[in-house]
Amino acid sequence: MTQFIYPNADLIAGVDEVGRGPLVGAVVTAAVILDPNNPIEGLGDSKKLSEKKRLLLAQEIKQKALAWSLGRAEPAEIDELNILHATMLAMQRAIKSLKIRPHFVLVDGNRIPELDIPAQAIVKGDSLVPEISAASILAKVARDAEMLALDKQFPQYAFAQHKGYPTKLHLEKLAEFGVLPQHRRSFAPVRKLVSDNTP
Repeated sequence: MTQFIYPNADLIAGVDEVGRGPLVGAVVTAAVILDPNNPIEGLGDSKKLSEKKRLLLAQEIKQKALAWSLGRAEPAEIDELNILHATMLAMQRAIKSLKIRPHFVLVDGNRIPELDIPAQAIVKGDSLVPEISAASILAKVARDAEMLALDKQFPQYAFAQHKGYPTKLHLEKLAEFGVLPQHRRSFAPVRKLVSDNTP
């Protein structure tokens, strides 16, 4: 396991994103400042936790964290900026929305957004850093809820099952029912469908 040295700072925000890969919906980010005096058991990479466990932990994080917030970039912003830049923008929004300004920011992955706060990127941070784990859980729960809402609106696309990712099922539904306004037109399978259906 990578040796990670914690920064010498009192208020550390962890930041993570969910939804870079899907063909539909926003990329959602979260920023969390945990309370060292009020620890949360069982934090980990949100993708490795059961849905039930994620929902319980999300509630606990919101109750116990010193501060938490969500950020997002919409499909139109993703199409305009590209997914990497849109993700960085969503991360900036999450950090800016925190009700307490952190002294240091730890970001999952290998890139950090432009910030006026010292920051560090941690590869596999969602498994190594509790603040990032907490952020990954909040972002995943928020985006999954959006996919369930979209599923109710457009049940024929089965968003509750594939959560917008380019699975065989999603690609079949996309081919059958066409592109929705919520789809990301810059992503190859959607872009191809749009161009094929443009006279």
